[in-house]
Formats: sequence, C-alpha cells, structure tokens
Amino acid sequence: MPTEPRWLNRREDRAWRAFKRASYLLDVRLSRHLLQDSRLTQADYEVLAVLSEHSTDHMPARELCAMLTWEKSRLSHQIRGMQERGLIAREPNPDDARSVVIRLLPAGRRVIENAAPAHVHRVRQHLIDLFTPAELETFASLNERVLRHLAEDPFPEQPASDESR
Repeated sequence: MPTEPRWLNRREDRAWRAFKRASYLLDVRLSRHLLQDSRLTQADYEVLAVLSEHSTDHMPARELCAMLTWEKSRLSHQIRGMQERGLIAREPNPDDARSVVIRLLPAGRRVIENAAPAHVHRVRQHLIDLFTPAELETFASLNERVLRHLAEDPFPEQPASDESR
C-alpha cells in the first residue's frame, strides 16, 4: 500500500458513492419486496434459487457455500431455519461421511417457483429495464471486470477449517 493516500477526485467520489448507495438501496428494496410478496428473505431466496437450478435439487454444503460465497457458519444458520420450515433437508453425504448434502424439498420448490416471477419483475422494474441493451451490456462488462479483479487478487483467508459439514 502506498505511504500517501491517492484520494478520490470529485468524479471518482461521485461514481463510488452513487454505486454504493444504489447497490445498498436496491438490495433493501428487493429484500422488502421479497418479504412482502413471498415471505422469503433474500438469503432464503438465494439458497432456494441455487438448489432449484441444480440438476439434482441437492448439493454438498461445501459446494452450496461456494456458489453463494458464504461462510460455513452463515450457511449452517440459514439452513437450520429453512429446515424447520420444511423447505430443505440436511442429509449425510453418500460420497463423504464427514459432510452433508442440502436437498430442496417439494415445499421449497413450490415456494421458489411462486416467488420467482414477482422477484424477477422487481429486478426488471428497479434495475434491468432502466437501461438500454447497450448500457446493460456495458454494465455487465464493468461488473464482470470487477469480479475478475477480485478473483485474481483474493482477500487473505483465515486458516483453513473443515467447511464440508
């Protein structure tokens, strides 16, 4: 890190603050709509969406953590509540006795199938339809550039722990 900070100029500060504010407010708005429209939290929706898109409706917890970019403890907490509501099940992994598989149950499939149309409508309403196709392509490309950069320059990890359970 440089010894002297390279402060943001007016244009850079405007871009940074607008991005942060828009990202936060969009997340809050979509989360509120999800709760209102389907009684799902954003985290519920993310888990159900990933499982429902998987060809077998189930996946190892470690793989689900990676797909969601969550920590093991966050997934465990989230799964516990969703299990109590009968949306998913936690089962022993037949391929690795030390880990578990998270399975989408029929009730979870119904919930995500009912929630998805309204959620997609809200995503379109508050983001996608605000842009022309060319702007949307630029928006996607810029975000993909940031994602590639972050993947190439990963944040230092904590000491490895067994995240397979």
